[in-house]
Amino acid sequence: MTTEFTIAGLVEAVASRVPERPAIIQGDRQVSYAELVDRTRRLARYLADRGLGCHRERDGLAGHELGQDRLAQYLHNGPEYLEGLLGSYRARVAPFNVNYRYVADELRYLLRDARPRAIQFHSTFAPLLAEVLDGLDIEPVTVLLQVDDGSGNPLLPGAVDYEQALASVSAEIDTEPSPDDVYMLYTGGTTGMPKGVLWRQGDALVSLLSVRNRRTGQEWDSLEEKLAVIPDRPQRTMPLAPYMHGAAQWGALQSLVEGNTVVIQEQVLRFDPGEVLDTVAAKEVTVITMVGDAFGRPLADELEANPRELPSLRLLISGGAALNAVHKQRLTAAAPGVTITETIGSSETGVQGRMLGLATGRPTFAREATAVVISEDMTNVLEPGHDGTGWLATRGRVPLGYFGDPDKTSRTFPVVAGERLSVPGDRARLLPGDVVELLGRDAVTINSGGEKVFAEEVEEAVKAHPEVADAVVCGRPSEKWGAEVVAIVQRRPGSEADVEGLLAFCADRIARYKLPKAVVFVDAVRRSASGKADYKWAAAMAAAN
Repeated sequence: MTTEFTIAGLVEAVASRVPERPAIIQGDRQVSYAELVDRTRRLARYLADRGLGCHRERDGLAGHELGQDRLAQYLHNGPEYLEGLLGSYRARVAPFNVNYRYVADELRYLLRDARPRAIQFHSTFAPLLAEVLDGLDIEPVTVLLQVDDGSGNPLLPGAVDYEQALASVSAEIDTEPSPDDVYMLYTGGTTGMPKGVLWRQGDALVSLLSVRNRRTGQEWDSLEEKLAVIPDRPQRTMPLAPYMHGAAQWGALQSLVEGNTVVIQEQVLRFDPGEVLDTVAAKEVTVITMVGDAFGRPLADELEANPRELPSLRLLISGGAALNAVHKQRLTAAAPGVTITETIGSSETGVQGRMLGLATGRPTFAREATAVVISEDMTNVLEPGHDGTGWLATRGRVPLGYFGDPDKTSRTFPVVAGERLSVPGDRARLLPGDVVELLGRDAVTINSGGEKVFAEEVEEAVKAHPEVADAVVCGRPSEKWGAEVVAIVQRRPGSEADVEGLLAFCADRIARYKLPKAVVFVDAVRRSASGKADYKWAAAMAAAN
């Protein structure tokens, strides 16, 4: 019989075995596992003393009847972010991620949707937060924890300095987290408004953080069995994306529940590939996690311009957005001792598989045992080598649903052949040999002249051009085609690439009906801080040109 864990409980159990081991490193600052537990328990006590926690047994997910108070994390990467996660879980409060690039209206939408009772925020965001909170028509936020970041902004009215809050209470806390407590993650909202995905922690630990026996692939039978595999020589993992992005959050939390060390770069206001690689060397980082081309291309540029030895680095994991084959090859050549792994998945599924090879067309991947392909009408699970296309889905431990959105929940988590699945919207085929061919996200599929064109496939073809730095593909209305393919392209510095040459290059890689009908050159392709393409912005650029 398998044993279910909680996130905070598992980190505390790890700390009992390796209390002096560094849990988090950022610059000259080190937080040991013992210190991490002390600080997170103090945060839990502070929240609990103010009435925050889990107030009732869960009676369904309609509306806002979640059963747990929420804490918004409006922060750059730092130890405080991870403390906020673990301290909230310890108090049975549900923390959630805030995109720190949001403007006032977007932030207002998110807070209205999530209705937090507490907000943990860096001082640099205090002015915008004050503007949004003024007149916000939700239940008043009762706890404001302001984290000093050297920006010089004074405390907001009613806010408490984060360090003073921790110092004001003891680390004694009598709440007992449950595997039924919620892990909450807001999706990026690149094609629509973000939604809060709700997971049971017991499910999230397996599906998102891979807490299972690596040798057998099975779940753990006991806590003692899990703790017995804490490594004597811990890995040092550095997620490069902001923790407001699921893949980075999972990388950090997975490191902590395994007894490894999380390394955080000092430069958190922007991505600096030189500083990242210097940190890898100085802190002996063994694993980097990142999100596709937005991180892979600058890292490859830096390694080619300033070659360096990285003897500690063993593994580079990319997920959450595509890593173009060209940049993967460049990284492999520049760092020959590093294994590069690309994963497929989403906030609603966790990891569904790992990419195979350096394909320049449609990506294929070896699927996880829980990944399946279902029929287009969502009535049955398909066998390898099936006709037509289907939907990529995940079975087993899947989310509870979307916060406050039963309609979207029923669409994304349908019951297929008597089993509740997660179907976030990726078109796919299951090929012989249990290999999945990923076609693309349905939300960004372009129906041009009766043919379906998957934006991601065209993007891969465009970005393979040696003079293209980045690209995003979308559709725009067309009298002739109904919709036509448009490529928004950022050229490499000094490039003179033109439309004719770009289209001729792509014509060797994709069918003619998939070729862009127009190319719009821009100074920079807009992406989220986590590296995901902004398709709403791309559609606006296509419509304006």
